[in-house]
Amino acid sequence: MAKRGPNPRPGILDIAPYVPGTSVLPGAGKVVKLSSNETPLGPSPKAVEAYLAEAENLSRYPDGSARPLREALANRYGLDAARIVCGAGSDELLNLLAAAYLGPDDEAIFTEHGFLVYKIAIMARGATPVVAPETDLTADVDAILARVTDATRMVFLANPNNPTGTYLPFDEIKRLHAGLPEDVILVLDAAYAEYVRANDYEAGIELVATSGNVVMTRTFSKIYGLAALRLGWAYCPAPIADALNRIRGPFNVTGPSIAAGVAALEDEPHMQEAVEHNATWLRHITDEIERIGLQATPSAANFLLVHFPQGPGTSAREADAFLHKRRIILRRVENYGFPDALRMTIGTEPENRAVIEALSEFLDGAQ
Repeated sequence: MAKRGPNPRPGILDIAPYVPGTSVLPGAGKVVKLSSNETPLGPSPKAVEAYLAEAENLSRYPDGSARPLREALANRYGLDAARIVCGAGSDELLNLLAAAYLGPDDEAIFTEHGFLVYKIAIMARGATPVVAPETDLTADVDAILARVTDATRMVFLANPNNPTGTYLPFDEIKRLHAGLPEDVILVLDAAYAEYVRANDYEAGIELVATSGNVVMTRTFSKIYGLAALRLGWAYCPAPIADALNRIRGPFNVTGPSIAAGVAALEDEPHMQEAVEHNATWLRHITDEIERIGLQATPSAANFLLVHFPQGPGTSAREADAFLHKRRIILRRVENYGFPDALRMTIGTEPENRAVIEALSEFLDGAQ
């Protein structure tokens, strides 16, 4: 008779694990994968070269503080390198923030359709997740502030948000910050900041520079095309940076990742090409989605939330199955509260055209 093993802490098994978007399909043939918000232009060739050059150093530990990358980020954005903390993707940094500042008697707020990792990070520390409703699929400052209590320790805000693509202008971010107690940390998750072209947007650097309770997180997974390397960074007030550095792994960013990140930052033309490609095709795909009879939430990022009618033959679930038959993968978003939508990453020109053609055929067949 098998002995009973150890049990995890109370609440751990109540956490719904994060489920990534589908990335493979059965059978042979090329797949158009537009489910993970990856850049269609891929990484900078300079980043790839720098990554490969590190192969001869694999027996050596990397710089434990990711100093070359922190200094490159400081030079790129005019920041204090000592207040930058690097991690294995921004996911690790979000979890480190929760680990450092949340416990069983605490609450943390995120918005109705916010990134799923927030709830996981909160619950993993035994804290209570508090959901603030959105207005028109956009974060609502008043709704967030209305849910702040004496137990609130953190507010997570993706700006722009995934999977909606909506954002709050900087004036609203400042209003949110002004309404929070000084001991509540505002975490601005700016994973898609480089794609935003609106004049009223600011990723969070200014607030971090002038406040003691704001953290901005960023990633190399999106516009820089380094998703496989798991590379992210946070800009923090000095005391928060100190707290994160005390609990992160001593070598939490690999040497090849550091080198690739530095090279990616230096290749500004490659990043700008990705920005221009996205701006062009985001507009075009939005227009095409509406032309064929569907609706898309206006997006400031590199993806679109496409909404489907609820009638028989036209549902998001049926559209997803239809697209899979044509070896096209978009992102199902039921777990974000959108059973009648799919999220489409902006891809290459042939990929984008293939999706529109397939969706048009799907809708025609349902009539």
